[in-house]
Amino acid sequence: MKFRLLTYNILHGGGTRVKEIAAVITACEPDLVLLQEATDPKNVAKIAEAAGMADFRSVKGESLAFVSRKKVAFCEWVRPRVSRHAFIDIVPAGEQIRIFGVHLSAVHAAWTEQRRVLELRALLKKITQHRDRFHVLAGDFNTIAPGAKLEINTLPLRLRPLLWLTGGRVRWRTIQTVLDAGYVDSFRMLHPEDPGWTLPTKDPHIRLDYVFVPHAQAGQVMMCDVMRSDPASIASDHFPVIADLQIDA
Repeated sequence: MKFRLLTYNILHGGGTRVKEIAAVITACEPDLVLLQEATDPKNVAKIAEAAGMADFRSVKGESLAFVSRKKVAFCEWVRPRVSRHAFIDIVPAGEQIRIFGVHLSAVHAAWTEQRRVLELRALLKKITQHRDRFHVLAGDFNTIAPGAKLEINTLPLRLRPLLWLTGGRVRWRTIQTVLDAGYVDSFRMLHPEDPGWTLPTKDPHIRLDYVFVPHAQAGQVMMCDVMRSDPASIASDHFPVIADLQIDA
């Protein structure tokens, strides 16, 4: 059975872009959508209705939320002490899969990368009991993968001093921490040469959004792509990432 997951940072709660966001979701035909920066529950409800989704959950002020084609069996927000944003733990009804939504701390600098590593390790510790079953870590990790380059001149002017204060160099360790924990970067596995840029939609030059699965289940990833449609280019500053997963019926 195919399960289609979409992860999507909708920017500042969605603002007045509910119609455009819903159009992007509808075009992708997902079973479940992980939302980041979904801080406005009213907008999440409107997105779910406009996209024809049967279930949704959100908490005012929390970044992580979801909309789902079917009712989910379980949903919980979990905030480790070191995390800026709570993670979201979702079990779709009738599906043999568990989904952990992620939104790590932002800003590209050495100290924030250290914080992201701590946040990621806290999440991995929380989900230890589920490590032997099929599950997904997906969302906005706010960092680049090993081997990727961050061009300082592409950053907004307001953010460049933060990087310069750390010497202009950051040891990018967060994604490597995920890989070292036994996970596979689904997009990179299927597209070894495609940069997979997800941000910003007006001039893509960095990949911050990921879908990870345990190495043992890598063969169950049927597809993983960045959705660069015209509606997506105006609906948010991030392009969404879509993944088709083969799961047991």
